[in-house]
Amino acid sequence: MENHNILEQEEEQDLFEHFNIVVDKGQSLLRIDKFLMLRLVNASRNRIQNAIDAGNVLVNKNTVKSSYKVKPADEISIVFAHPPRDTEVYPENIPLDIVYEDEDLLVVNKPAGMVVHPGFNNYTGTLVNALAYHFEQLPTLPGNDGRPGLVHRIDKDTSGLLLISKNEITMTKLAKQFFDHSITRKYVALAWGDVQQDGRIEGYIGRSLKNRIIMDMYDDEEKGKWSVTNYSVLEKLGYVTLISCQLETGRTHQIRAHMKHIGHPLFSDANYGGDKILKGTTFTKYKQFVANCFTIMPRQALHAQTLGFIHPTTQRYLEFEAPLPEDFSNVLAKWRNYAQNAE
Repeated sequence: MENHNILEQEEEQDLFEHFNIVVDKGQSLLRIDKFLMLRLVNASRNRIQNAIDAGNVLVNKNTVKSSYKVKPADEISIVFAHPPRDTEVYPENIPLDIVYEDEDLLVVNKPAGMVVHPGFNNYTGTLVNALAYHFEQLPTLPGNDGRPGLVHRIDKDTSGLLLISKNEITMTKLAKQFFDHSITRKYVALAWGDVQQDGRIEGYIGRSLKNRIIMDMYDDEEKGKWSVTNYSVLEKLGYVTLISCQLETGRTHQIRAHMKHIGHPLFSDANYGGDKILKGTTFTKYKQFVANCFTIMPRQALHAQTLGFIHPTTQRYLEFEAPLPEDFSNVLAKWRNYAQNAE
């Protein structure tokens, strides 16, 4: 009988997702639907609205409407039904830009806009769906179901190089190199402002308490994971700076959060405030110039350019470089032209 109860609990946990939130003392009055959008990762407006309509959102143990305004110390309980999703990855005939391939691994140049692996709201059209089509069998690591071949990832709107394993031994050895931070990973980024000199950013990185979609920096190790980015100035272009970033750790949104932390958000990075004019003049002509740049590159100016590692079989060090994609190189050319004419 005891085993039967455990099974029932496990089945319920698979079907439902439960959250409890105690509203901060300093919270200003805010509609509950907007409050939950900020606090819950991967919860769409529709999903929140459906939960409220179904009576699955309780405040101080009472059902509420979307218009209810949360107050300090409110206790909110939310129950979501898990969206139906297969753990199986479906193969899709999506072209891959393969930079290097042998019998053990491959290096892929991922375009901006492509999600790396299936997840909430993105079950098709991902890099993993493409890999499943092009390769019959790819390994997975324990606890990494649905992500065959992947030993690391980059954000949807970041372009550049990814390392894919084709067998379990290779995957285990590559994962160890990532764990040991011995992999060479260099990114090129365009940051707002005049970055004065080369530097190093370090600290604990974790989910923002105000907006769960983004990451923040903390002094307390209990609030995040240790992270280190070394950056160097490549080219000063007046109101923006082209930089190179070398990762010592690989945390979610690391470069994006780190650069915002030091006052230089990445150009056109909507989540971290870089999609507004942060530096420059008030002239209409300049505003139109920046707006044109945002149109050309409606995503963060970040490209995983260099990837180096020791090949698990040959023990040789391999390093690959991917040229800037068209949107990045076009925006860079516009800023170079602007900087030259401004002198």
